[in-house]
Amino acid sequence: MRDFVGKRYWLVGATEGLGLALARKLNAAGASVILSGRDEARLAEAVASLPIHARGVRCDVADRDSVKVAAEEVGEIDGLVFLAGVYWPMKAQEWNAEQVEAMLDVNLIGAARVLGEVLPAMVARDRGHVVLTGSLSGFRGLPGAIGYAPSKAGVMSLAESMYADLRGTGVEVQLANPGFIRTRLTAKNDFKMPFIMEPEEAARDMFEHMCGDTFQRSFPTLFALFFRLARFLPDGIYYRIFG
Repeated sequence: MRDFVGKRYWLVGATEGLGLALARKLNAAGASVILSGRDEARLAEAVASLPIHARGVRCDVADRDSVKVAAEEVGEIDGLVFLAGVYWPMKAQEWNAEQVEAMLDVNLIGAARVLGEVLPAMVARDRGHVVLTGSLSGFRGLPGAIGYAPSKAGVMSLAESMYADLRGTGVEVQLANPGFIRTRLTAKNDFKMPFIMEPEEAARDMFEHMCGDTFQRSFPTLFALFFRLARFLPDGIYYRIFG
């Protein structure tokens, strides 16, 4: 069981939804939390909703200078949780270049920008905890997921590579892969979302994962099992089912 008492955790992309719900969990466990997001008003409201040991630092992960300034303001931390993300449902036939680039830039390159400011110091101290947020959509290509699914697949691969390098050191790396969570992003979907979770429910699963020492957790369990098994299906069968 990981001890969060007195630890400082920076949650990037935590002004609402899963990020804010997870911040509440960490806060209740005794951690000091630093929340970051682009919207200053929403950030202030999120911080005010937490009872103790919370502060906000504005950060736009799509802007390298913003990330650098935010990291300097945050200072030394014990843990980083990257949750920032943007999403538009999109088929290849409806390609929107600006939105596709934004999903890749925020969801994947944004994680790299933040890690570039945080990870070297953790490696130098040989101490730290990094949690990246992937998605069940990152296991294999899906219809209507241009931009988002590739960005999450990239985050998942990034976490796997980091874990391969850092396992056995004092820097712990974990990956959380949630399914559908009821947020303003999933509200854009016009299809039925199986096993959709409330943010508090997803935060519970993610926090439980963070308390342990396993590398990866995908949830909800039954829905995640379907995606994990789908990786082994031949293309003809897979695309007939998921298409």
